Amino acid sequence: MRRLKVVLLVLAAAVIAGACSVSADVHKEKTGYFDTEYHPDQALGEDGAYIDISAVSDGYVAASATSDTRLVFQIKKDDYTYNYIMHSDGTPSVYPLTRGDGSYKFRIMENMADNRYAERFAASCDVVLEDPMEPYLRTSEFVSYTRDSQCVKKSLSITKNARNDLETVKYIYDFICRTITYDYEKVKVLTSDYVPVPDEIMKKGKGICFDYASLAACMLRARGIPTKMVFGYVAPDDLYHAWNLIYLEETGWISVSFEVTANNWTRMDLTFIANGSNDEFIGNGENYTDLHYF
Repeated sequence: MRRLKVVLLVLAAAVIAGACSVSADVHKEKTGYFDTEYHPDQALGEDGAYIDISAVSDGYVAASATSDTRLVFQIKKDDYTYNYIMHSDGTPSVYPLTRGDGSYKFRIMENMADNRYAERFAASCDVVLEDPMEPYLRTSEFVSYTRDSQCVKKSLSITKNARNDLETVKYIYDFICRTITYDYEKVKVLTSDYVPVPDEIMKKGKGICFDYASLAACMLRARGIPTKMVFGYVAPDDLYHAWNLIYLEETGWISVSFEVTANNWTRMDLTFIANGSNDEFIGNGENYTDLHYF
């Protein structure tokens, strides 16, 4: 729970645009693990900067680039913009399309000096998601896991006797609250490019709010439960924080004061709950301000 630095971009260079139009009318049932993949043979780009828009209907875009300096991947839709810090060694990254259907613009930006960035490559795309839940059921940059991840195996193991999604959430909720504590030392040395590794969090048994939210999203998505990881502010101190929203088709109680409402997004803040705050602190969510979904 720390104030994260905002990457301030001073944009330069002309736009190099690619375009696609994707549509589908099939609603897929979500019952388990859904993968993401970077397709180099379908990626657009040049000179070591590539953007793969071949799977946007599945709720994500992928990119790869190399540079001797810092890279940023920018996602823009309407008046919303978010800047991810990219790998600069060519390692592909996957980014969720969390603003729904519409026209997106993607940019790979390279740091020139101080806060000044220049565009390496850009692509534009009209997106129609096969299912609005797609971005919240897959692995991505901040919610990163594979079928072989320990957090996925643990999720499957502890929920094997769950009779429905409500019980699945309860088992995962109880596991994280019981086994993960807040890491007060880590937050003191955290850098702005930090990205959680869920298996390491689970192994160490401690983490910050970003870690709690990432681990929960991994374990819940692995069981086919749509889960958002959220960045935003919490009143009354305007604390920059991370938490989850989950979507179930059932109504019921996860704990004595935490009720899930069917067919609606329900807020779940495991950082506070696991470290002594009552579920009632979350209440109806009026003290939370959502800024970014992942």
